[in-house]
Amino acid sequence: MRNPTVCAAILALLLGAGTASAHHAFSRDFDQNKPVTLNGTVTKVQWTSPHVITYIDVKDNSGKVTNWKVEMGSPAQLTKAGWTRDKLKVGEMVSLQGWQAKNGTHFANAEEVTMPNGEKLSAASSYHEQKGAVATSGSKTPKPQSNEPKPQGTEKSTAPKY
Repeated sequence: MRNPTVCAAILALLLGAGTASAHHAFSRDFDQNKPVTLNGTVTKVQWTSPHVITYIDVKDNSGKVTNWKVEMGSPAQLTKAGWTRDKLKVGEMVSLQGWQAKNGTHFANAEEVTMPNGEKLSAASSYHEQKGAVATSGSKTPKPQSNEPKPQGTEKSTAPKY
């Protein structure tokens, strides 16, 4: 091919195909009816497109440790929500709220991350893309409910206020 514009266009399509096929809808892998709260130690962070992936070791009630793969938003979305590339560090204890994979494996999509200092950050979940919006830090989007029991006396009333 002698036309550089055509060559550049074809190259751009070929390079973009891998990223486009790697990006997927929330509903393909995750179940909005399977909320999950994971408390554990960060073992690995992959800050890459199309999603940042975090791995955490979570200990169950019997003491067994399981490594969870947790999908977060893209690096660009996380940056808009207040993240930096080195915000999550291996060895840190964090709490993640999100949704478990449909197939029941130790794979989740994160909605929010609570850092060791108590700071809560949006994980720019792809859940919001299916709803037509991308969450940013401090959004009013409903969050998944924790599977952990609440201490007595902390339940909130759902009765309307007048």
